[in-house]
Amino acid sequence: MKNSSFTIVIGLLAGLLFGAGMIISGMVDPNKVLGFLDITGDWDISLAFVMGGALLVFAPFYHLVIKKRAQAINGESLDSRNNPLIDRKLILGSTAFGLGWGIAGFCPGPAVTSLSGGNPTVWLFVLSMLVGMWLAGRANKTC
Repeated sequence: MKNSSFTIVIGLLAGLLFGAGMIISGMVDPNKVLGFLDITGDWDISLAFVMGGALLVFAPFYHLVIKKRAQAINGESLDSRNNPLIDRKLILGSTAFGLGWGIAGFCPGPAVTSLSGGNPTVWLFVLSMLVGMWLAGRANKTC
């Protein structure tokens, strides 16, 4: 890996920016997220504007800079081709992700950001998420 300290600094800055965005936008508040997911009840559309704003910033940057790169900042090769295969693993994984998000009101990024608040529910969610990732990794090795 080339420039490992540079890569760490870039990763740290990106993580801090991402975390700050999550906190400022309210995406770390499970009640706000659940309000966004409740499209048949008292729907809170505000997070759609957060996601739209993120796409407005990311989409041009992706197409003008990232997609054209052959190497990542750390020198590793980039393979930006998507796997178009919709298989059982994709369906099960996306279903588990959606159920976890809908039940807890957290997805992984905002949950990790929320750890600093010290809420035991968030810690339990992240611990459960890590155990689930470990179990999925083990299951993939046996397939």
